[in-house]
Amino acid sequence: MSCAIGADIPIEERDGDEVRIINGHYICPPDTPVYNPSFDITPHNLITAIVTENAIIKPPFTGKLRS
Repeated sequence: MSCAIGADIPIEERDGDEVRIINGHYICPPDTPVYNPSFDITPHNLITAIVTENAIIKPPFTGKLRS
């Protein structure tokens, strides 16, 4: 909630072997470079609603997420 823009959110990177290994076997050379982010940032103009266990929140989102 304290980040004004998505670019300010740090993206955690996960272990590359989560992508390189399937069923205990490498599907590519072990040293293959991998970008494996834990999540991505969706541009706000592509979000039409946020669905939670309590409500469906529609734009404008300002102030609605805290409540």
